[in-house]
Amino acid sequence: MSVLFLPALAIAALFVFIVLITFFRRYKRCPSDRILVVYGKVGGGSARCIHGGAAFIWPVFQSYEFLDLTPSSIEVMLTNALSKQNIRVDVPSRFTVGISTEPGIMNNAAERLLGLTQENIHDLAKDIIFGQLRLVVATMDIEEINSNRDKFLANVASNVEAELKKIGLKLINVNVTDIKDESGYIEALGKEAAAKAINDAKKSVAEKDRDGAIGQANAHQDQRVQVADADARAVEGENTAKIKVAMSDASRNEKEAEALKISTVAEKVQAAKALEEAYAAEQIAENARATRDKAAQTADIIVPAQIDKEKVEIAAEAEAEMTRRKAKGDADAILFKKQAEAQGLYEVLTKQAQGLKQIVDAAGNNSKDAVLLLVADKLPELVRLQTEAIKNIKIDKVTVWDGGNGAGEKTSTANFISGLYKSVPPLQEMFNMAGMDLPEYLKGKSSEEITQMAEEVMEESKSDEPTEETGSDEKGNKGKK
Repeated sequence: MSVLFLPALAIAALFVFIVLITFFRRYKRCPSDRILVVYGKVGGGSARCIHGGAAFIWPVFQSYEFLDLTPSSIEVMLTNALSKQNIRVDVPSRFTVGISTEPGIMNNAAERLLGLTQENIHDLAKDIIFGQLRLVVATMDIEEINSNRDKFLANVASNVEAELKKIGLKLINVNVTDIKDESGYIEALGKEAAAKAINDAKKSVAEKDRDGAIGQANAHQDQRVQVADADARAVEGENTAKIKVAMSDASRNEKEAEALKISTVAEKVQAAKALEEAYAAEQIAENARATRDKAAQTADIIVPAQIDKEKVEIAAEAEAEMTRRKAKGDADAILFKKQAEAQGLYEVLTKQAQGLKQIVDAAGNNSKDAVLLLVADKLPELVRLQTEAIKNIKIDKVTVWDGGNGAGEKTSTANFISGLYKSVPPLQEMFNMAGMDLPEYLKGKSSEEITQMAEEVMEESKSDEPTEETGSDEKGNKGKK
């Protein structure tokens, strides 16, 4: 079964290949210088014309041919054509025609020209042009044909093109070379026109000569008038010109001065700007140099100074820490010392208290008797202190003026010593300040006893002096110093 399947597959592939080849071969492209005419079963109409495209030609049902669009030049030598005036003329001309590419006209070409050669198309177009050219000549006068050539060509193109479109052709160009007639009418018209032109020229020349003579006389008159006027205007113009020249020179000098001023100002401004820019550049350079110097000084001075400062700070902190530790040690030592002193003072006071307690016990628990015992113990010292208070007084010189009052009165010297001794604080006052009473056997020293004690002190002090000096009072009396 597979063996039979392979030949069928090959046949099918061959059939598909043939169909494709046929399809590609039947697809026709139309070049730009041709018209593709598809005929056969084309839907509506007898043929389908394609210009500049492509179409698929169905085999069996359709076929195709090409129409050439190459223009054809036709020379038409029309002779003995009868004009509107019944004058026979010769109209030699040349027409350029070709197949039209307009949709409707292409169908006419397909219907009328398909299968014809270029020579057949040329002959057919020439016959149509001959007939239409004779028709146009018959509708126009000789003068109109000769003078109004554009109208003649327009009528020819209109009639000929209308007939050519019926067979699918298009009139491209019309060129009429020369028109002649057998009677010489056109030539006579030419001669008449030439004679008229000559006469008109002669008349024009005579008129121009006359006008020239008159114009010459008028010109001489005008010349003299205009010369005089011109001379006056010339003088006036010269003066005006001189004034204008002077004003122009003044204006020029003013403009030059203004321009010089502007240029000088601009030059100075530019110089100032250049100087300013130079100063700015120098300032920038100085700033850069100052920045560089500052950086160098920072690196050379400030950085080492900061390092030294940090070293000093570290050393100061170390010294402060050492001082704090030393102070703490001193404070601890002082504390221990004060604690020891307090402990010693406590021991002393404790011992004193114990001694005082024993004294009070010895006095029969009577505090006043105990105080008397203490005072009695310290009495020699107190007396010594009182005597020492006046003993150490140094008296270098004593001048006595004795007035010689009564014998019973004390001398001034005794009064001085007595007062001096009284200036020593008495024991009673000392005991009173201490809150105690002086014993009765120590109280009540009389003034005589005090004076006697003073004189004794004086005698002792005199005995201590090494020399004596003699003096006199204001009255000349001698005395002892």
